[in-house]
Amino acid sequence: MAAANQRRALQACYFLILAVLKRRRQRGRKEKRKHRFWVRSIFQKREELGAFHTLAQKLRLDDREYFYRYTRMSPERFQHLLTLVEPVIAKRPCRSRKPIPAAERLMVTLRYLATGDSQQSQSFTFRIGRATISNILRETLQAIWDALNKAYLAPPSNTADWIHIAEKYEEEWNFPHCLGAIDGKHIMIECPANAGSAYYNYKNFHSIVLLALCDAIYCFSFVDIGAYGGSNDASVLASSLYGSAFDTIPSTLNLPVPAKCGSKMLPYVLLGDDIFPLKPWLMKPYPGKHLDEAQRVYNYRLSRARRTVENAFGILNAKWRILRRAIKANVDLVDKIAKACVCLHNYLQLTDNAIYIPAGFVDSKDSSGNIIPGNWRSATEADEGLRNLHRISGNRYTYEAGSSRSDFKDYLKNEGQVPWQWDHVRSCGQKL
Repeated sequence: MAAANQRRALQACYFLILAVLKRRRQRGRKEKRKHRFWVRSIFQKREELGAFHTLAQKLRLDDREYFYRYTRMSPERFQHLLTLVEPVIAKRPCRSRKPIPAAERLMVTLRYLATGDSQQSQSFTFRIGRATISNILRETLQAIWDALNKAYLAPPSNTADWIHIAEKYEEEWNFPHCLGAIDGKHIMIECPANAGSAYYNYKNFHSIVLLALCDAIYCFSFVDIGAYGGSNDASVLASSLYGSAFDTIPSTLNLPVPAKCGSKMLPYVLLGDDIFPLKPWLMKPYPGKHLDEAQRVYNYRLSRARRTVENAFGILNAKWRILRRAIKANVDLVDKIAKACVCLHNYLQLTDNAIYIPAGFVDSKDSSGNIIPGNWRSATEADEGLRNLHRISGNRYTYEAGSSRSDFKDYLKNEGQVPWQWDHVRSCGQKL
């Protein structure tokens, strides 16, 4: 009898639980948000009135100059880039709706990078939903990085490639044994959610760090993207892959060994400014104002050669306006934006150079060695998106590093001198 009562009690509890669960499911279905419509009416006319199907196609067929201004590349280069990313970003058709074509997805992304307008603005322009724009940007930015970085952002893989860069630097900028110029920038971002002070830097804004090495023709050899803006700037280089490799195991990079330059045995080095520490493989200027003539010649020649990385960042900022202001996006999307911009910069510099960097856009030099400032400087004069890293003062350095700098100074004063360097330093940089 007791066992039968127990079974009935368990059955009653079982049915009670089922009834409660059923009521909860019914309540959940009733409270579920209902969409007012499947697709907004303005988005239903995307193929008739959207910017890709109207303005972009008109420019592509009839106005190459304005198509370049619209996308930062020629129609042929756009088509080539599309063939590289289309296998990744193309979507399969389904019964409920037509997918957005890969060409339109790429156009949305390039326009976003070129203008710096918000995702909501792109939504209105292309007549695509705001959430869809966000998904398109994430997928296409990653596809651009995956398609271009190995071919157009690959660092030198052997000693001969490094030596070729050094020879180009000496030919163009009269600095021997230079493997590249290095610099870093803060990319301004809006305050990330729950980030604390990690991204808040000493200049009182939130940022991530873009550290880059540039060759003699304004192409980035390697980049390190995503370090916290609030971190010590010296540690950004030390913790980067290439900074640690140069410091500890340079053989992994196949760097050339020191070689004769005139009567001096000079190492192959990178060129940086005062934000970086002096190392045997990283030359920086002599600090202070009361320098002798040889030191001022060295500083002038080094500053003149490292203009390449300054110009590379200037071109990047002038062409891709998303970098000109604080980027309103999650940190992972900002990281994708920076990587895509760097890849597109190298890609266009190596394949569409005459259009991407027109005459007079970058710094040039006359027959007397005087520098003529490029047009990018006036184009980005009031921009705040890319900021310099913090200058580090009082860096200690090893005897080997100081000796290397002294050897470069002596070489540039004597065997490696150029006639116009004396006019410059003796006139304190003023033209005679």
